[in-house]
Amino acid sequence: MPRFRKLAAGDVREKAASGDLVTEADEAAERFIFAELERAFPGALLVGEEAATRDLPLFAVMAAAMVRGESAAAVIHDPVLNDSALALRGEGAWLKGSTGKSRDLRVGRPVAVAAMNGMASWQCFPEPLRTALPARFPAFASVASLRCCGQEYRLAAAGRCDFLLYGGLNPWDHAPGVLLFSEAGGHARMLDGGHYRPGYPSTGLLCAPDAESWLRIRDRLTGQQTEPAG
Repeated sequence: MPRFRKLAAGDVREKAASGDLVTEADEAAERFIFAELERAFPGALLVGEEAATRDLPLFAVMAAAMVRGESAAAVIHDPVLNDSALALRGEGAWLKGSTGKSRDLRVGRPVAVAAMNGMASWQCFPEPLRTALPARFPAFASVASLRCCGQEYRLAAAGRCDFLLYGGLNPWDHAPGVLLFSEAGGHARMLDGGHYRPGYPSTGLLCAPDAESWLRIRDRLTGQQTEPAG
């Protein structure tokens, strides 16, 4: 963490996309991680993305191992707290602390919609849903955004928020997060009900404690009405 809150103006630059900033700390971390991964997994395809331009302790290092197009392993590391949320497909999710001790991660228990606290990033949804979504947030106890999905996935996997909603689905953000959340017992689906697949077209992603909660949240957010089963 030697560069945290110590970046000079020359350490921040704009990438190809207007307003997309990257720092020397981002690129140095990526170079180190890529070198270690290439040493451990020669010939593996590595894809990286960076974002740590704010002086807030709300950022994370995220990585996922992809096998046949699906996430097989995930880590979301908090450099400030020096702990890591980890998941292996079929083996659960856990938090490994700075002392080396681990504890299992589990999503929260289902609650009534009016008591739910969620995290939502709705700006990338197409119209008219983009405009309609914020008007529907008062149906919940609270809806916020940390502007860091790595930290949001960690909170949800630990049962500290009830749902996550995302419109833009960059694989470097969601390939680790969806696996972590799912292995912590959560129900993550695209808004059309399909499974998340990194790189596939996005219909929006919703993560909830279970399938029933997912339907109730989806209906409130989109204005749909799910027919009762049977």
